[in-house]
Amino acid sequence: MIRKLLLLKENNMNKNIENTDTICMSVFVFFYELILIVIGCLLAAFGTAEFLLPNQLSSGGFAGIATIIYYLFKVQMGTTILILNIPLFIMGYFKLGKGFIVKTIIATILYSKFIDVFENFSVFTNDRLLSCLYGGILIGIGLALVLKANASTGGTDLIAYIIQEYKNDIKMSNIIMVVDILVVFANIITFREIEIGLYSAIAIFIVGKMLDIVFEGINFSKLIYIISDKSEEIIENINLEANKGATALYGQGSFSKQNKMIIMCVTKRRGVEKIKRITKKIDSKSFIIITDAREVYGLGFKN
Repeated sequence: MIRKLLLLKENNMNKNIENTDTICMSVFVFFYELILIVIGCLLAAFGTAEFLLPNQLSSGGFAGIATIIYYLFKVQMGTTILILNIPLFIMGYFKLGKGFIVKTIIATILYSKFIDVFENFSVFTNDRLLSCLYGGILIGIGLALVLKANASTGGTDLIAYIIQEYKNDIKMSNIIMVVDILVVFANIITFREIEIGLYSAIAIFIVGKMLDIVFEGINFSKLIYIISDKSEEIIENINLEANKGATALYGQGSFSKQNKMIIMCVTKRRGVEKIKRITKKIDSKSFIIITDAREVYGLGFKN
């Protein structure tokens, strides 16, 4: 009886420890995501208010609409962005979940208010090329940090998320692209300058590229598939000469109906030539497929 009571007490203590660890982890994640949101909104707002807005340029979405309203009616850009997003917050609350939409509301408010603050600062440059480059870089990095926190600054992204809830066969990228194109055309019509549209397109492109870089990095790995009748010898030499591991997959030729060993190997870009050379030296008729591996986790790569 005493032993059972001791075991029950020990189990309760273990559960309390697990609950405490879970709470601590949740608090850590919350503050980590909050820091990402604040830094991301600061960078995005600075890029918008200091580089794009003074030069009538647009990064698409609600920011582009707010730019037009700013110059036509002298309404602060951040205020316009916040007002335009209110209907989306209401729809998103019911469709996208409480956690995501609360963080998105926080991010959008911060982004809007930071823009209104930075509007009062002196302009860095009136050169539109420099503005679209540096503005695009800052906005892209900022938005990527916000997205990493599982949030959004509203606008086009939020519209895309909501539409996908109703029609999940539509790609998010297509929705965002269509909205951005329409906004850029609206900027051209409003300001009657084709250059504004061209520079805005560059800014939008850079924003997209910076999102890719922040999420995927610039050091892409390569995924190599090798089909050969001398697969075992090739694997052995890849292990010894290239100091790389490889995985053997098994497939069947569609014409010959013969079973074949397919070698799969992941390497950094600098290792591709060595593996190709090893393979061709052993079997000049081997079939090699090389493709990008955007993210690789495991021994020798990301942890």
